Amino acid sequence: MSIESSNTAPPYGDTRPGGEVRPYGDTTDDGMVQLSYTLPLPHGPLAEGAALQLARRMGMERPMVVHSKAVGGTDFSFFVVYGAVTHAVDLDQIVITERGYPLLAAKDADAAVRDRLGRRLVVLGACIGTDAHTVGIDAILNIKGFAGEKGLEYYKQMRVLNLGAQVPVGDLVRRARSERADAVLVSQAVTQRDAHLTNVRELSAELRAEFAEHERPLLVVGGPRFDPDAAATLGADRVFGRGTTPGDVASYLVHALAPAAAVSAAVLQDVR
Repeated sequence: MSIESSNTAPPYGDTRPGGEVRPYGDTTDDGMVQLSYTLPLPHGPLAEGAALQLARRMGMERPMVVHSKAVGGTDFSFFVVYGAVTHAVDLDQIVITERGYPLLAAKDADAAVRDRLGRRLVVLGACIGTDAHTVGIDAILNIKGFAGEKGLEYYKQMRVLNLGAQVPVGDLVRRARSERADAVLVSQAVTQRDAHLTNVRELSAELRAEFAEHERPLLVVGGPRFDPDAAATLGADRVFGRGTTPGDVASYLVHALAPAAAVSAAVLQDVR
């Protein structure tokens, strides 16, 4: 069922500026930035001195502690530090992952699936491992949706199964087999010790062990700490980051699982 995605298609986005940019605080190009971090020190002058030294070692000039407080009892201190950096960013040297496909309204996505595949897409969603944070997966799948967009349950040409939180990887793979899933959507918010990366790699490996490549469900991953460019290293087909909407995901599923080429293939089959 899986069709490999590509980022070589023409981008569907705005043109971007070039040249160098620096952070803006009080005046243009002043390089002012704000950092926050926690140090394993009791709140007091020693901890504040350590916070300032750390800021200087990170390249911040004239750092100021603008906020601090004790956290976690008496053993830790939280700081907000404000200061200037000399660094600039060369926009021409930044490589980004282009979307590579158009965003579709729900009715257009439904029409594409119906006309190109002639059946509904089966979409399986879950939070895996010990992750109990279902806000992300619910925002994409539940009919109420997110950011003014209806979730995938709203789409007439998608059969959506939301398995919820803390789903063992093996259970998800077996369910993908029994439901004949076209796509498996995983949301991960728990990132301690890179648990989100470990879980996704484990799921990818088990999907590849269970399914032949031509029938493997598409693996789509999302969460606030994922790098959208890391799909290949995680064994996923697509990675979505912060701010992803149901329309983003639905449009990708149509692009990957019901490509325009399916129209001509269906016509040829009818002729034969």
